[in-house]
This record gives sequence, structure tokens and C-alpha cells, in this order.
Amino acid sequence: MLASLAIRDVVLIERLDLSFGPGLTALTGETGAGKSILLDSLGLACGARADSGMVRAGQAQASVTACFLPPEGHPSSAILEEQGIAAEETLVLRRVVQADGRSRAFVNDQPVAVALLRRLAATLVEVQGQHDQVGLADPATHAGLLDAFGGLEGRRAAVAEAWGRLRGAERALAEAREAIAAAQRDEEFLRHAVEELSALSPEEGEEEALAAERQRLQQGERRSEQIAGALAALQPRDRRAGSPAAALREATRALERLPPPNEEAQPILAHLAAAQDALAEAEALLERLLQEGGPDPRRLEQVEERLFALRAAARKHAVAVVELPALLVSLKERLAALDAGTGRVAALEAAAREAREGYLSAARALSAARRDAAGRLERAIAQELPPLRLDRARFVAEVAAREEEGWGPEGMDRVTFLVATNPGTPPGRLDRIASGGELSRLMLALKVVLARGSPVPTLIFDEVDAGIGGATAAAVGERLARVAERLQVLVVTHSPQVAARGAQQMRVAKQVRGERAATVVEPLDRRARREEIARMLAGERVTEAARAAADSLLEGTLL
Repeated sequence: MLASLAIRDVVLIERLDLSFGPGLTALTGETGAGKSILLDSLGLACGARADSGMVRAGQAQASVTACFLPPEGHPSSAILEEQGIAAEETLVLRRVVQADGRSRAFVNDQPVAVALLRRLAATLVEVQGQHDQVGLADPATHAGLLDAFGGLEGRRAAVAEAWGRLRGAERALAEAREAIAAAQRDEEFLRHAVEELSALSPEEGEEEALAAERQRLQQGERRSEQIAGALAALQPRDRRAGSPAAALREATRALERLPPPNEEAQPILAHLAAAQDALAEAEALLERLLQEGGPDPRRLEQVEERLFALRAAARKHAVAVVELPALLVSLKERLAALDAGTGRVAALEAAAREAREGYLSAARALSAARRDAAGRLERAIAQELPPLRLDRARFVAEVAAREEEGWGPEGMDRVTFLVATNPGTPPGRLDRIASGGELSRLMLALKVVLARGSPVPTLIFDEVDAGIGGATAAAVGERLARVAERLQVLVVTHSPQVAARGAQQMRVAKQVRGERAATVVEPLDRRARREEIARMLAGERVTEAARAAADSLLEGTLL
């Protein structure tokens, strides 16, 4: 409910702090006192259009703060969560308007867009005025209100659940059909690619292993070349080129031919013999290394061919070599889906048909229940109309079948509340009725019947009693009080019968201070209420008879 309203420098209001309680609150006062300014101020906090004319003359800015106490599980909590704003026990909507017409909006002291104020306010407060109807006048709300009146929440939830299953089944079927169509378009490519990659048979980690082996083989080849070079230096192929071994032998023979005594040559001969033995050992080792460690040229060729083939396939399919095995699996799956696609589509078609039948069954049951509830709603509204001087009006809750493209989680129906205010005229939409007073009273009748299902906890009626009096005004007051048993109701009224029904009453007055006028609002106690209602009954001159009549109204004896 609306807990409080703080207004600063709005038109004729300098500073005003109001507190509201549950039930019915009556706002009374003479014409022109500024009751409409209160509603306009609340409208600002609720996201209405702002302009510089709202700012009190001579002030830099105006501000309005509305504090609400939403019930547990109220839709505003979901909106706040969506916006990343923590939901608290009190929901504060604030609007600041600059003298140049620019404005800022705040929710729980966090700056927000004005559109968010409007979204939140639509769940918190509803205004029913002679020329500004919202809520019930919006056909988008009618299905939900009818379902709430008829107690059809369970059927409505079943329809929404069936709709979700149907949409899911239809999406799965559409995706399967698209996949098969795409596979059929690419069938020739798929089969060729699978055949080619299957022949290649890429393995996980193969590229890395082949590259390492190739490097090892290439290094082995260079090693063998160096060993062969060393051996060639010791054993030159050109016999004309002297080899180290031949040089050692030639030196040995030369020293052996020395004439005796040649004892001094013996140590040299021993070294030469040792050198020949060491040289022979080195040649033997080099020959063994060359024979045992030499690379297999054929293996290096095979490794390079395999590596090049893998990389060529990867380039062809625009993937990394490491992704080739997964690509082969994917292509095989697409082929398998193509081969088995007819059977899968048939199964999905059967599932979609079953889901459709489930939705149709639930939606038709909801439609039948709605038609029954519509008849009960029409009869309930018809009982409320005559006391409100609407005995010639006829209310219709129309439940019409939608075309299939209009089906949805709320069912297959278009629910519209219609009214005909004169006999012989066809019923029309609520928001197109010419008479503001008639529409306000009709809205009141609807609220009396539909209060149980209203998602909005606070209702405001602006002069719903305009142009009526006596028994009709008393009937309006009685019905406002009935609505206020379930919802918080604020009513701007000139009717003493309506004002007397309020759990609390506030008087709006205009005071002139010097050359400036200001609007003030005063909560009334029992004695002040008696005087105010007596004034409403008698006019400027309050008589004892008017006071006695006011007492009777407040005590309920004249209602």
C-alpha cells in the first residue's frame, strides 16, 4: 500500500508530508483547493510526464517521494531483481523536477530511468478518474482478471506449462528438420570428406609425435654426415691422396731403413706403432657408428609424407591438425543423422503432435471455464449497476477465440470487457465510453467484484461521485468501503456520503499568505470530520441540523 507521500515545492504546495493507512481514505475540500495537485504529485513519483510548470514559482526544483509497502511476493520484487536493485520492506519512488523541466528519477535512492518508475508504479497503484482510466481499461489485463475472478489460476498454470512443452517440442522438430536439410545440401561433400579423412585416419597427438620424430631423424642424418666426413678424412677415396694410416706406415718404413745403430729411432717407432693402432681403432669405431646409428632415409620420407598429408587436410577443412579427429567424428555424426534423420524427425513429429494435443486440451478446458466465469462475472456486475445509477448499462465479458498465431501461454482466447450504456447500442470497449462519470462508476462496480483478483494493492478514485447524490452517492460510498476491505483505496470526493465511509479523512484547503496562495492538507479527527461533512452537506453556513446529519452519516444511520 501507499504508506506516505512527501511533496516539496510542487505548484501551490510548499512542503507537505502525508501518511496513509489501510482501508478507505477520503480527500475532501472545496473546488479549486488543490486536490488534483495531490494526484498530479503522486503521478510524478509514479513516472508521469514532468514539465517546468510543476515547480513552485521562484524555486529551483520540485520533488515528490512516495513510499510503498508492497505485500510479500509482489511483482515489484521481480522488477527490482531484474534491475539489480535490492528489494526492501519499503519501496521508495522519488522524482525531482528542475525549473527548466528536466527531471531525475530514483528508486530506493538509486538513480534510474523514468520508465522504471512507470513499470513499478503500474504494479503498485491504479488511478480511476473521469478522464484518465488505467488498469481495468487496458484489455491486456482482462484475461488475468477474469481468471482470478473465476478461480482459474490452476487451469491457467496448466495451459502455460502445456504451452512451454509445445514450444519446446516444436523447436526441437524445427532444429532437426533444419539439420537434415543442411546435411542433405552437403551430403556429397560429407561423404567425400568422411571417406578422405577415414582413409587418412588422423589420431590424437599425431602431429606432435610426427614432428618430434622428424626432427630426430633429421638430426640423425646430420650426425651420420659428420661421422662419414670424419671417416673419409681418415680413409680418403682418392688413393692418390695420402691417408693418415699410409703416412704413419711410410714414416715407420723410413725409420726402419736407418743404418745401425738406430737405437735413437726405437722410441719413435714405438710411438708410430701406437699411433697406427689408435688410428685403426678410431676407424673401426667410426665405421661401427656409421653402420649402427645411421638414419633410415625411407622412414624420414614416410614421416614427412604423413605430416604433410595431415597438414594439407587441416588446411582444406580450415581447422588445426589436432582438430582433425574430432572433425571426422562430427562429419560421421552428420552423415549418421542424415541416414537416421527420417526416423528421428518422425519421432519428434509425434512428440510435437502429442504436445499440441496436450495444449489444446488444457486451453479448451480453460476456455470453457472462462466462458462460465464470464457469465458469472456479468451477472455479478449487473447486480452492482442499478444502485450506481447505471441500471440501463449492460456489461459484457467477451471470450473470443484467437487465430492460431495468437495462441500463447494464456490460452487461445481474447478476453475483453465491454459495456453498453444505453439500450439498443452495441457494447464497446471500456476506454471508449463518452461519459466520464458513468465510466468511473462502472470501474467502481468492476473493482467491487474483481477486488479479490487485483494485483495492484492501492486504488485511487478521482471524483467517482461527480454528478450524483443521495442514494447513488451512498451506494458509491458503500462499494468503495467494500473494495477497501481488501485493498487500500483513496478517493477524492465532494460527496458527504462517500467521505463518511472513510476510515480516515483529509481536508485539502487553500491558504493565502500575503500575496501567495498555498495548498495544505490536514488529517481530520472525529470532531473535525463532523464539521467538514456538515460543511459538505450545508455549504458555507453550517447549521446544527447539518451537524446532526453529519453525525448520522458518520454513525452509519443515514447510509
